[in-house]
Amino acid sequence: MKTNTDIERLGYRPQAPYQLDLEVFSIADLRQRGKEQVRMTHRYEFHTLVCVTQGTCTQVVDFKSIACEPGSLLVLRAGQAHNYGQGEDWDGWNVLFRPEFALPVSTASHDLKLEPDLKSLPEHMVLSSPDLQRVTGLVQQMREDTLIDAPHEDVHALLRHQLYALLTRLSILQGGRQAKEAPVSRALQRFKRFQQLVDERFAQWHQVGDYADPLGFTEKSLARAVAASTGTTAKAFIAARIVLEAKRLLVHTDLAVATIGDRLGFDEPTNFSKFFKREAACTPAEFRQSQRKTG
Repeated sequence: MKTNTDIERLGYRPQAPYQLDLEVFSIADLRQRGKEQVRMTHRYEFHTLVCVTQGTCTQVVDFKSIACEPGSLLVLRAGQAHNYGQGEDWDGWNVLFRPEFALPVSTASHDLKLEPDLKSLPEHMVLSSPDLQRVTGLVQQMREDTLIDAPHEDVHALLRHQLYALLTRLSILQGGRQAKEAPVSRALQRFKRFQQLVDERFAQWHQVGDYADPLGFTEKSLARAVAASTGTTAKAFIAARIVLEAKRLLVHTDLAVATIGDRLGFDEPTNFSKFFKREAACTPAEFRQSQRKTG
């Protein structure tokens, strides 16, 4: 039997003869392609927008259950694990695109903001009925335009601008909500930089001080920024990111617990097991077993 030593990733592989770097299809279409595939958990190598237009469902993103209803929009980044859930009495739209497809094209103008900020969007947005109508209208137009009989590069250019318009609209909607809640604070800006660095270095750097120095913050100012933005400590935030990756590896690979601990920067397997049990309230082996029973 072949041993799975890495999380099974789902690459961007549209069905032939489709050659575009962006694909749009409904959940109903996806079920037609393969019902079992819909029920499985995948870790994507591409970005995905999932917009629920009718019915209710519970989707799972990185082991978090998210209750969705019409207007729910999930923003899934490359590298996240996602499951559409077991429910079938719902429909919506998928927009898949390669990460590089959202990058700006060259231009002579310096007055335009040319790169949509996907990181500014939350994992789960809830759109009002009018906003859902506008967003689905944009998505449906993109779907129709993927079928245009025109030179490949022209269709790509059209879809890139449409994706930019869609992501920009979502950013404006999210920005409007944030403006009503509170202006972006210096603490939040610090936290965002910290969050990005944690995503890059969590397997090597486990201490708050490891992050404070490269970011140019004191440990106290970093702790205040994380507490203000998340309600938790910087140490707990780092630990949570390590645990998330540990859970991904435990569920989606056959790697030994000791090997996973080593990948995540623990010198001794016992130290990793103690850390995981403290944070997840069970041992790595218990977590793996419980998830595979329910998977």
